[in-house]
Amino acid sequence: MADTPLLRLRGVSKSYPAVLANDAVNLDVMPGEIHAVLGENGAGKSTLMKIIYGSVRPDAGTVEWNGEQVDIQSPLVARELGIGMVFQHFSLFETLTAAENISLAVPGTIAELSDRIRAASEQFGLDVEPNSRVQAMTVGERQRIEILRCILQEPKLIIMDEPTSVLPPQGIAKLFETLRRLASEGIGIIFISHKLDEIKALCDTATVMRAGRVVGVVDAKVEDARSLTRLMIGHEISAPTHSGDRSAGRAVLDVSRLNYTPQDPFAPSLKDITLSLRSGQITGIAGVSGNGQDALTRALAGEFVQGPQDAGAIVLDGKAIGVLGPDQRREQGLHFVPEERLGRGAVPIHTLSENAGLTTHHAGLVNWGMLKLGKRRALAQGTIDAMDVRCGGPDATAQSLSGGNLQKFIVGRELALRPKVLIASQPTWGVDVGAAAAIRQKLIDLRNEGAAILIVSEEIEEIFEICDDIQVMFRGQLSPPAQIQTTSIDEVGLAMAGDFAALSGREAAHV
Repeated sequence: MADTPLLRLRGVSKSYPAVLANDAVNLDVMPGEIHAVLGENGAGKSTLMKIIYGSVRPDAGTVEWNGEQVDIQSPLVARELGIGMVFQHFSLFETLTAAENISLAVPGTIAELSDRIRAASEQFGLDVEPNSRVQAMTVGERQRIEILRCILQEPKLIIMDEPTSVLPPQGIAKLFETLRRLASEGIGIIFISHKLDEIKALCDTATVMRAGRVVGVVDAKVEDARSLTRLMIGHEISAPTHSGDRSAGRAVLDVSRLNYTPQDPFAPSLKDITLSLRSGQITGIAGVSGNGQDALTRALAGEFVQGPQDAGAIVLDGKAIGVLGPDQRREQGLHFVPEERLGRGAVPIHTLSENAGLTTHHAGLVNWGMLKLGKRRALAQGTIDAMDVRCGGPDATAQSLSGGNLQKFIVGRELALRPKVLIASQPTWGVDVGAAAAIRQKLIDLRNEGAAILIVSEEIEEIFEICDDIQVMFRGQLSPPAQIQTTSIDEVGLAMAGDFAALSGREAAHV
């Protein structure tokens, strides 16, 4: 590595009306260094990255690039310097294809870019179909576009904000190989992740932030997960407690031979999906992103309504609900946490109080068409308190929250009504280690109260930590269930590649 930092920040500060996001932050990133930035949700990491990328202007402090002070007034200036960024919240036009989105930042014709995208997809293990429209893609597929778009710009510094949160284990390993190769060529990398094992495996140095301040700069390979957590949070955290000896109760939601063909020709169709959710049980759905998980959760939530001939494919408490929409299914006790926080989980420009009422108006928040604003506000405040959401209160807008804090609010909003059935897609995506443990514990608590829960997650460790049984999706098909206690991660990995027979510990009563 050279002696002069590729990037140097000194005394960088940024305030918002309700919070001091960055407080006199110092940061050095050397050429060829993979530098982690750690901290709880709301610690100021994303704000700092946006300042480096030019999408947010600091109130104070200096930025040096290759030893010279610079004023990064916009992302265009950042890209001209050689700074690229992969955002946690995607910056893609949904009506455009992957190639068209990438063409907005990378020169070349659509045909030329399509060839480059396919070659880079194979090289980096990031499967992207250039002609597929973003609006039909899962979160994982959109993440891959963001990463490829950044790499194809050939930057000197890459900022990655939670890049692995929706990648499968195989994709993470391939991404790490790519990042190490880029670093060996002198490219600096700032890597933000809440997965401490990834930090230790990949990064050279870690800058730890808490409440907008830097509280430590450490050797990432020397520190262990416990010491990093203590620096981030200020105390030890407890792992979720899960009693694996509970027997499942009655079937609450039954899905039989569910079929669905999306309009997007590149999206997988659902094929004869069979699924049974039982009271007092958490079922996990594993699989590589883009294999039909999004279509399945949308179908269960009522975003895809079945025709009259298929109305009986989904049965809740003995009642066919295939023709019911999302609101009607919520009234029946089926709640949904989508994987996309902004847009589906919450309206960005609305306050938390307003967002609290979007999915809960049937729970006594509306009387004869009139909104009960006091009750709605109380629900928002109760969710903020219960989930330790770091924000400016019920009047804060959804877009003003960090990704992890907004996720805590959305999950808490659904949990507050004690649903009979909860479908949660990527419930801890982008959430720090302490908040993830808290969310998982609350899901276990809801399960212990008798709810039937379906968790769709691309973090296999999360499924093994909180679920009772597991099923795997591959190309629109769902494997038979297998019991977590008698199934290995290796077997699940084989099933994710299509080998359903590899799963052991199947429970015949569920098949």
